[in-house]
Amino acid sequence: MKHTDIKELFAHADEFVNGSVTVCGWVRTWRDSKSVAFIELNDGTSLKNIQLVIEKGSLDENEVKSALVVGAALQVDGVLLASERNGYEIGVRRLAVLGGCPQDYPLQKKHHTLEFLRTIPHLRPRTKYFEAVFAVRSRLAFAVHKYFQQHGYKYVHTPIITGSDCEGAGEMFRVTTQPWKTDAKTEQEYYAGDFFGAKAGLTVSGQLEGEYSALGLGRIYTFGPTFRAEHSNTTRHAAEFWQIEPEVCFCDLQDIIEIAEEFIKFIIKDVMDNCHDELAYFDERIEKGLLEKLEHVLSSDFGKITYTEAVEVLKKSGKEFKYPVEWGSDLQTEHERYLTEEYFKKPVFVTDYPADIKAFYMKQNADGKTVAATDLLVPGIGEIIGCSEREVDLEKLKTAMTKRGMPLEAYSEYLDTRKYGSVTHSGFGLGFERMIMYITGVQNIRDTLLYPRTVGSL
Repeated sequence: MKHTDIKELFAHADEFVNGSVTVCGWVRTWRDSKSVAFIELNDGTSLKNIQLVIEKGSLDENEVKSALVVGAALQVDGVLLASERNGYEIGVRRLAVLGGCPQDYPLQKKHHTLEFLRTIPHLRPRTKYFEAVFAVRSRLAFAVHKYFQQHGYKYVHTPIITGSDCEGAGEMFRVTTQPWKTDAKTEQEYYAGDFFGAKAGLTVSGQLEGEYSALGLGRIYTFGPTFRAEHSNTTRHAAEFWQIEPEVCFCDLQDIIEIAEEFIKFIIKDVMDNCHDELAYFDERIEKGLLEKLEHVLSSDFGKITYTEAVEVLKKSGKEFKYPVEWGSDLQTEHERYLTEEYFKKPVFVTDYPADIKAFYMKQNADGKTVAATDLLVPGIGEIIGCSEREVDLEKLKTAMTKRGMPLEAYSEYLDTRKYGSVTHSGFGLGFERMIMYITGVQNIRDTLLYPRTVGSL
C-alpha cells in the first residue's frame, strides 16, 4: 500500500503541508471529546508521533470507535496541516483499521518498567524507549561498517561453529546433534559419532580466524555474534552478544591504540549526527548530561596509563573498594570506573597488564611479567575494548599455551601462522552492546538486544 513515512512528513513538511497524505502506523495514545478525537500515530520511522485530528461528524462513528484503541494498526488519508502546538498534524478524511487490538494488549499504559518490558521482548519495540534504542543500534552498526570500509579493511565472516576456544577459558556452548543419552563409553567415542566427528561449540570470538585472514589480506574486521557460557548475571553480561574485531598487520600496540581511539570517536560522531531525536530523548530521560559527555569524548585525547601505575593510583586514592587492589589481580568494574570517572574524567587506555591474567596470544613484554595489551575503559561502563599486540614468536606462544594447559595439536593452524611469514600485527575486540550502553546511557545490556540471552533465561 502506498503511503508516506512519518519521518518524511516531518523532514520535508514544506513539500507536504496543505496537501493530501496517506500514513500508516500504530496507535500510541488517543483522547476523545464530544466533537473531536485525537490519535498519536507512530510507524517506527520517527521517534516523533504524528497527531491525527478526527472531526466526529465527518467519519462513520463505528469506524472512529474501532480506531481509538491503543495498539491498533491504521491507514489514514488526510491533509497535513501546520499546528502551533505540534508543528504538524493530519486532518483525517478517511481511515481504515488494518489490525485491531484487544483490551489485553500489554502496552495500554503510557509508561512501563524495563523489568516488565523484558518479559515481553516481542512487543517492546513498540515503545518509544526501545524504538530509540534500536534506532541507535541500527545506525551504530552502519557506522562500524562505514569506518572500516572507508579505511581499506576487508569484512570477513568468521565461523560461528568452531572447534577452538579462542580465550582458552572453557566457556563455550557445545554444539551437538547427539541425543542426551547415547551408547558412547568415552568422550572420544561420543564426539566421533557426532555431526562433525569432533567436539564443536559456538564461537567466543572470531579473532583467531581473523588473524588467519589478516595475515594475507592485511587489514580485516569481523562483526558478528559471539557466545559465552559464562554464569554471570550482571547488567553488563549476556550469553549472546555482537563483537567487532579488527586485525591489522604491520601494526604494533601503539598503532592499534591510535586506531581504536579514532574508531570510537568516528562511530560516536556518526550516531550524534544521525540520531538527534533519539540521543536527546536519552539525555532527557535516561542519563542527564549524555550529550555533553559524548561531546567531551570527541574533543578529548584519551588518557593512557600502565597497569602498574593504575594500581598505584588506586592504592593512593583513599577509596575503600569492595575488592582490594593488588598487583597481579584483574581490575574490577569499581576500579575501572574510579580511573575513568574520578581520576581521568574521560576514557583511558590501561596498558601492559600482567601476563597471567591475559590471553595466551598476547605479546610478552621484555620484563617477562607483562604483555603488550590494553583495555579501553570508559566512564559509566568500565572496560569497553580489549586490545593487544599479538605474540609472533612461535616458541613463546607455545610456552604460553602449554602453561595454560591448552592442547597444541588443537591450535596447529594458529601456530602455522607464526611459522610461515609471521609479521607484527595487532587487534581489538569491542562489545557492540556495551558501546550502545555507553552512547545511550542504557544501564542494562538486556535492554540493547532484541532477545537478550542470559544465564537461566532463553
